[in-house]
Amino acid sequence: MDMKKLAGDKAAEYVKDGMVLGLGTGSTAYHMVNAVGELVKNGMKIQAIPTSKATEAQARELGIPLLTIDELDHVDLAIDGVDEIDPQFNAIKGGGGALYREKVVASMAKEVIWIMDESKLVDKIGAFHLPVEIAQYGSKQAMEKMAAYGFNPVLRVKDGKTFVTDNGNYIADLHLGAGFDIQDVYGKLTGMLGVLEHGLFLNMCKRMIVGCASGEVKIIENPAK
Repeated sequence: MDMKKLAGDKAAEYVKDGMVLGLGTGSTAYHMVNAVGELVKNGMKIQAIPTSKATEAQARELGIPLLTIDELDHVDLAIDGVDEIDPQFNAIKGGGGALYREKVVASMAKEVIWIMDESKLVDKIGAFHLPVEIAQYGSKQAMEKMAAYGFNPVLRVKDGKTFVTDNGNYIADLHLGAGFDIQDVYGKLTGMLGVLEHGLFLNMCKRMIVGCASGEVKIIENPAK
């Protein structure tokens, strides 16, 4: 049972003709993008904004019409995955390293749907590391500052090299532990020199779509939205 595919396919049902759509990044979003590709193939007229080079390449292959961020004046719906989310709709994103573009697109969207398999639902976020995108220039100083706050930052490495984002930056993964003080960390990271963006996406979604091992798809609506 592919729980990620269940969630991705279900999310595509919310896509309507004429929409400007934010296409997320990652293993669950991958299925959603494929489903959107099918809608386009069957004649639905949409335009989409991808949140990473990987999603852009996938969307192009599927014939989904794409916009660049600077051509965009609004996003009707953004659909993306999460790494963890709590019952208050506070999410950690950025495990794939696309958090900056994901946050830009989600912030512009009239409506946001987070899609996931049931393992991403947690009582308290923080067991998954919190990704923070930092400028390469001065990265050592930013890392030291985060370490001084007790955030346990680890510079992300992939295939033996320091990982570089689509924007040319590094990622520090903060090992905070479940139940950290979300507002305190949010406040300290926001405006910290060298920090481009962090992976705290707080109460941004209108609904969660969750693929379950049982084969059912749970839809959890956010009463605040």
